[in-house]
Amino acid sequence: MQAGLLGCMTTPAQGNVIPRGVRYACDNGKFGKGWPGADAWFAWLKSTLDRYGRHHCLWALAPDVPMDAPATLAESLPWLELVRSLDVQAAFAAQDGSEEDGLVPWDMTDVLFLAGSTAWKTSPSAHRLALEAHERGLAVHMGRVNSRRRLRIAQAFGCTSADGTYLAFGPDTNLPRLLAWMNELHTTPTLFGDDI
Repeated sequence: MQAGLLGCMTTPAQGNVIPRGVRYACDNGKFGKGWPGADAWFAWLKSTLDRYGRHHCLWALAPDVPMDAPATLAESLPWLELVRSLDVQAAFAAQDGSEEDGLVPWDMTDVLFLAGSTAWKTSPSAHRLALEAHERGLAVHMGRVNSRRRLRIAQAFGCTSADGTYLAFGPDTNLPRLLAWMNELHTTPTLFGDDI
């Protein structure tokens, strides 16, 4: 991380210390068991930005409802401008069905976060949504990327960032593998075929 090869994803329940000067992003903890409630999440977000610096923060993910596009839109709308008011980019979590008209608040979104089920976020529908985000000048992030194959899909979709828990399990073995995958991304173009 301090060499600039990897960033840090942080959540309210994580409790990790971000190394000084490292680029980071703030997830909300809604997927899994880390959601502390809306008020506690926003207080955590403000304190994280104060502690580690807004200029190092890539974005913060507005609250969402995993796997449910209409509910995510309703949940996120009140928070997107509040995130922006902290001088940080607001990320919106696209879920299964977000490709339907009106389910992404484009004018309030700085980063499109491909969330949802694995089948959806690696689907042609999610790919088209990522292309639309690019056309609108937005960055795209893919969540839960824990394999070389998934990293190649994120690259093919034009994602500028991705996260996963791969390093949390066997970091001594998995860090060299991950760095090799990252090197491959930078040296070998994505081919549509068996890798995707």
